[in-house]
Amino acid sequence: MRFTYDPRYNIAYIRFQEKRAEVEAIRVSDELVVDMAPDGTVYGIELLNANVQLGHEDNGIFLFINEATNERAELPLAVG
Repeated sequence: MRFTYDPRYNIAYIRFQEKRAEVEAIRVSDELVVDMAPDGTVYGIELLNANVQLGHEDNGIFLFINEATNERAELPLAVG
């Protein structure tokens, strides 16, 4: 899995796996797009207006938590 964030365009993308097939971009809302294969496999989730969605809480920090080990990592985001 890979998480990317581009503050220039204010877009975040969560990629679950490399695209190995034709995918359809399904616009769920004005701020959420899901890339899905015909068999229902989700390849990724795109967050538009990401700084608002990701920085809404936790003072603009994206917090990664491993629930099994309780390990944590923080990533500051550009909050606008």
